[in-house]
Amino acid sequence: MDPQHRVLITGAGGFVGTLLVRHLEAIRGDGASSVAIYGAAEGEAFDISDSEAADRAVQAARPTAVVHLAAIAAPAEAHRSPRRAWEVNLYGAMNLAEAVLRHAPEARFINVGSSEAYGDSFLAVEGPISEAAPLQPTSVYGATKAAADLMIGQMAHERLKAVRFRPFNHTAPGQADTYVVSAFARQIAAIMAGDQEPVISVGNLDVDRDFLDARDVVRAYAAAALDPFAPTGPASVYNLASGKAWRIGDILAKLIELSGMGVEVRVDPDRLRPNLVPRAEGDARKVASDLGWRPEIAFEDTLRDVLDFWRGHG
Repeated sequence: MDPQHRVLITGAGGFVGTLLVRHLEAIRGDGASSVAIYGAAEGEAFDISDSEAADRAVQAARPTAVVHLAAIAAPAEAHRSPRRAWEVNLYGAMNLAEAVLRHAPEARFINVGSSEAYGDSFLAVEGPISEAAPLQPTSVYGATKAAADLMIGQMAHERLKAVRFRPFNHTAPGQADTYVVSAFARQIAAIMAGDQEPVISVGNLDVDRDFLDARDVVRAYAAAALDPFAPTGPASVYNLASGKAWRIGDILAKLIELSGMGVEVRVDPDRLRPNLVPRAEGDARKVASDLGWRPEIAFEDTLRDVLDFWRGHG
């Protein structure tokens, strides 16, 4: 029997993609819904910046939904290789969306953007930012994500059944240590194991960021992909956020507290990034109203889980 849902995931082998595949497999396993997953098996990966490869993948999968995660996702990598970031993050999204309109025009197109697209808008807003705020990115990564977001929004006026997400910072066990929470946790785990002196070098700790557990985030992607009543179209754009900002220094302090260790924190001038937005937090009331999504995992539990992960993978 043909499965009820055929979900094509780009970036299925990445950190968030792996969590999404696991979540969809759990849905499939409980017998509540027939879900086929494409993009996660051996030989199913393809380069989205290759328009012909994207076309072939969509034609072969005949998806009922596409969750577009593939990207140059680390801001530092996008800064180092801006041309590649634009090729992947903007033109890759275009290749995929055009292929969907050609071969699977009824498929839902779940575009995963970023809160980094708001950029300077955070400076003009007190409190959590809504989806109505202008996109004013300040980084290469944010600019590529903002451009793709606007492009998919425009294509939604031309029959693309789009849902656009703007997730805020998220982490969970398994995230690379190029991201701040995982970087802190890896070093603390090494200190706990006696493999590192009890000293951590850090950059700017006096910035506030809205953090989520990535296991909560993928529930929103799955809901948008599988729920036939979830709205699509130009107005279907959603922040994924907790509405609460954590000071980066407080995250580090919490991880040190969880370790039970005495750790010296040293500021390394080479790690200080210029032009940081001092505070970024999101208003997620719209996604709660339209999709019934709210974060469920307390961030303190996320921090404990990430630290435990690195203790087992040191």
